[in-house]
Formats: sequence, structure tokens, C-alpha cells
Amino acid sequence: MHLSFLHSRGDEPPIRIPAIGLDLFVRLPPAQSGGAFCFIETINAPGAGPPRHRHREAEIFRVLEGRYLYEIDGRRFFAEAGDVVSIPGGAAHGFVNVTGAPARQYILMTPALDAAAFFTELAGVMHGGLPDTAALNAFGARWQVEFLGPPVRAADGPTP
Repeated sequence: MHLSFLHSRGDEPPIRIPAIGLDLFVRLPPAQSGGAFCFIETINAPGAGPPRHRHREAEIFRVLEGRYLYEIDGRRFFAEAGDVVSIPGGAAHGFVNVTGAPARQYILMTPALDAAAFFTELAGVMHGGLPDTAALNAFGARWQVEFLGPPVRAADGPTP
């Protein structure tokens, strides 16, 4: 298989999911790596993050701006600009932007997820706000993603 060079422009419009305060850019789609990985950039609104969830893909986060509270398999900790967080496939996780300004991170997912299709569909599922866990899991079943509960909240704090 021949993989081609890709230049991801910085002026592409984001995939927006207002219900979870997310703007997402697919910087390297799965086809560019032969399905080995994809690379996305996220901007999270203050106090926002995804519902707790798990999936088979491993994720490596690099916080570019701001500060996040992460929860991985029940353990909570803060990560800020410059930090790298590695989440193995199958781990229950979530995070929240704990600052008063938008926070930004790069995420490498392996094996690749068709992030453009997944997050575009998720935006449709969440068009009227954050649905209940059952509705999210009906959507997630097609993607092998299990939604486990509400988003992490800043008030949850780190694990002692």
C-alpha cells in the first residue's frame, strides 16, 4: 500500500458539537496512515468535556493550551499545557477543561478511528443537547464505543 503525503491546513472548519463544548479538527485522517492511526485537534469550551466512555482505540493526548482534569479508570489528575496523557484501549475515561477559557489538545488515536464520520454523526445525535446514556450507547454500538455516564466535572477534583 502506498501512503501519500498530507498537508493539513489550519483554516479548515471544525466539526462542532455544542452540547459538549467541542470544536474538532481531523488533522490526519485514517487513510493517510493505512488505518494505523489518526490525529485530531480539539478545542474544549470552559467547563466542557465528553461523557465518560471507553473504546478499543488507545489515545495519546498532548495538552497545548489550558488545563484539564482527566479521569482514567476512576483515577483523576490534572494535565496542563505541555503534558502528555496516554490512555490504553479499553480504559474508561473522560476529561474536562477546568479553566475559564477554551483549552486545546492534540490527540493521536491508534488504531485509527474515522474521526470525521464519528464526530459528525455524534454531532447529529447531540443536536438537541446531551442525550441519555442509552441513546448514546445506541449510537456508540456502531462504533464500538461504550458511553459510561455523564462528563467529568471540574468539581470532581483529582484522586487523593
